[in-house]
Amino acid sequence: MVTLENNKLFSQLSPVHLSNLRRIAQEQTFSPGREIFKEGDPGDGIYVVREGLVEISFIGGQTGRYVFTEAGAGELLGEMAVIEDQPRSANAIARKESVLYFMPRAEILRLMEQCPELAMALLKETSHRLRTFNRQYLREVLQAERLAVVGRFARSIVHDLKNPLNIIGLTAEMAAMGQVTAEARDTALQTIRQQVDRINDLVAEILDFTQGGSPELMLPPIDYARFVEQVLEELRAEAALKSATVELENPPPSIALPLNPKRLRRLFFNLFANATDAMPRGGRIILRFHSTPRELITGLEDTGPGIAPEIAGQLFEAFATYGKVNGTGLGLSICKKIIEDHRGWIAARTEPGRGAIFEFGLPLPPTTPA
Repeated sequence: MVTLENNKLFSQLSPVHLSNLRRIAQEQTFSPGREIFKEGDPGDGIYVVREGLVEISFIGGQTGRYVFTEAGAGELLGEMAVIEDQPRSANAIARKESVLYFMPRAEILRLMEQCPELAMALLKETSHRLRTFNRQYLREVLQAERLAVVGRFARSIVHDLKNPLNIIGLTAEMAAMGQVTAEARDTALQTIRQQVDRINDLVAEILDFTQGGSPELMLPPIDYARFVEQVLEELRAEAALKSATVELENPPPSIALPLNPKRLRRLFFNLFANATDAMPRGGRIILRFHSTPRELITGLEDTGPGIAPEIAGQLFEAFATYGKVNGTGLGLSICKKIIEDHRGWIAARTEPGRGAIFEFGLPLPPTTPA
């Protein structure tokens, strides 16, 4: 039990002011579960808990009623509505048998004018309560955001795993047919192995992405034309499953570039996945290549609707997405990381009457002086 005399809010008041406070304070008793005030009620006074426990909540959100604090003996409630002269913004219910001091708004404001110490005590208590609530709110917002990120990340992983798993399933069914030749079975086995490698690469890439950094890549010189041809062999079959075709505007140049084939392969798969997602009824994916004295630029264009203006500014940010049922935008952020690890760049644009156009540049090795 906390009386007015030994309450921390009023302990510094002079005997005269304390006597005036006792005069205006009205003791009210509430049984467990009884409502003290509800959201929208007039802010007609301040309550101080003498004994018991009061639950403060509001209605809203997906859960219906949200409890954000409890007030025990000696604690204040209902002060914000009184200070602002606004209706109550929350609900107060006795959780156990509770006795409260109620001080009417007009009386408490008049006493605050006469007693600056009381005004300062109420200000400090209100500030403390707001700080406590803000900390609690921020913790819950951060927790909710973490859970949302985990959910989006999980959906992205499932989405990226579907394509290779579908190919493995279809290929295994074809290989199990009785009339399939030994050569066809060998081809099917090779396809399955390629897709298993692709899944392993995907998992490794996601782990690398979540670590926020990666060690220096080993970038041995690789013939770019041969690398692109091997990747396209897989991608053409996958694009065909989605009624898309792959066209080469010009052949890839046979240049030895410093690259990590597994990582760069992932970039091609992500860009192709974006293109086919944008063309649910099928379409064309056009590849083109050109060189400058310092870099080799690869372009990929689809015949989809192009890049939505709403997403253009944050296209390569993690989890940025627009108008896609399954994707989360993680694929393009991984592309950006891959190309930056190769000391290159990546960009996207759209033009009237054309689909999405992605380009990335890879630095050419320095020429050896003659």
